[in-house]
Amino acid sequence: MIVLIIAAVSAAFGLRKRIAIAGSGIVRTAHLAALLFGGLFGGLLLAVLVIELTLRGADASVYTQVRHVAFGGLGVPVSATLLPALVATVFLVIANRKRGRTFWLMLTALVLLVTAFAISLLINLPINTEQMAWVVQAPPVDWASVRDRWQLSHVARTVATVVALGFLSAAALHTSSPGHHESSTRVGAQLSR
Repeated sequence: MIVLIIAAVSAAFGLRKRIAIAGSGIVRTAHLAALLFGGLFGGLLLAVLVIELTLRGADASVYTQVRHVAFGGLGVPVSATLLPALVATVFLVIANRKRGRTFWLMLTALVLLVTAFAISLLINLPINTEQMAWVVQAPPVDWASVRDRWQLSHVARTVATVVALGFLSAAALHTSSPGHHESSTRVGAQLSR
């Protein structure tokens, strides 16, 4: 992760020409990291979505108890997967800023991941904090509307993440195509001059 941050900062300050990032192993590693951590984050969100959908028929006490038990410790895995995916994708956008279609695929993925992050930060986390204070035997009267708001925002961030993975995958397929490899080799040769 530190290597990705250093490479992103280097690229941002124009050192890209000196280290010839285009087509390098570090870009491939960043792409793998973005796909891996983004995929883990997306999988986590999908698993939570399935659990939440099964709880739609539960009463207030059961819902509150499951939220306390199952979701109290999800902050660490969410942060441990989303943040590296974001960092790697930022690096990829910077490293591919002059590579046409690949750049736009990466940028779209980044916008979607930032959207998922913003939804988490602005909607889901405050509701999580509120729900952790609920008493299992006496949840608030408006518990169902709070649950619905959380679930709707969770669906939005899940969709944004899964679609972002689609764009990252499309970028990987695009950069691995034979025609693209030749152009990236030319770009790398031009940068190393």
